[in-house]
Amino acid sequence: MRLPPIYYYCFHRPLSYTHGLNLQERVHQLQLLARKTSGNHRDFLFLLEHRPVYTFGRRQGSDTEGAAEMLRLRATGADVVLTLRGGQTTYHGPGQIVGYPLLDLGRTSPPMGIRNYICRMQKLLETHLEEEHGIKHTPSEHTGVFLDAQTKVASIGVQVRHRLTTHGFALNVTPEPLPWFNKVVACGLPDVKAGCIANAVQPDAADTISVSKELPSFVQRFGRLYERDMVPLDITVDGEVEAAVRLMELASLEGGQWHRTPVF
Repeated sequence: MRLPPIYYYCFHRPLSYTHGLNLQERVHQLQLLARKTSGNHRDFLFLLEHRPVYTFGRRQGSDTEGAAEMLRLRATGADVVLTLRGGQTTYHGPGQIVGYPLLDLGRTSPPMGIRNYICRMQKLLETHLEEEHGIKHTPSEHTGVFLDAQTKVASIGVQVRHRLTTHGFALNVTPEPLPWFNKVVACGLPDVKAGCIANAVQPDAADTISVSKELPSFVQRFGRLYERDMVPLDITVDGEVEAAVRLMELASLEGGQWHRTPVF
């Protein structure tokens, strides 16, 4: 039996990390409620850029050293957010595609396991690099996608509750995120630096690389790798998810400008 489509939406301006979290939580609640009451719940893929932000794992900000590091990074002009996830410090910002798939893994028969879900996400990122840009990844023992043993171009971090997914992946497209990554030991890997698509393609192609140009083919590949039809989410119609997305678009507009490079 054909699975229902995934509704996708690409945000027009960078969104604060906190607003991104709030959107995911709201949609997760609506999916869970609809599944319990009618079984007629939808799956979604949100693609966006964040305003500059460093996020910390839940244990990192609980001591004096962690608090001092948060103050240091806040001085760069980025937001600093202490999250409930595990893991180490990482960065999100303009020039990077952040993907939040909110899917029900129980729709498939048998239900899709978390390992399969993450493996498909890894394959999606690797396939996009190779098919769209001719970039071959380097296998690594670490989660994420690497251009070589010391250069990481994409990260993966997911959460699954009640078989419903949140969080997802981040792919560096332009060089804009790189100076921000250089301020931290990202993901706790001291020998690894951040890379991006624009720096990995031929020089004559680098100037044509942008987040907006990556999105159409990326959406198509997402549908292919997860074996689902992809349908654009029309936020002009009535609906609780549509209203939540409209609110986030308004918030991104009201947020104003952001620092293009770290202050120090």
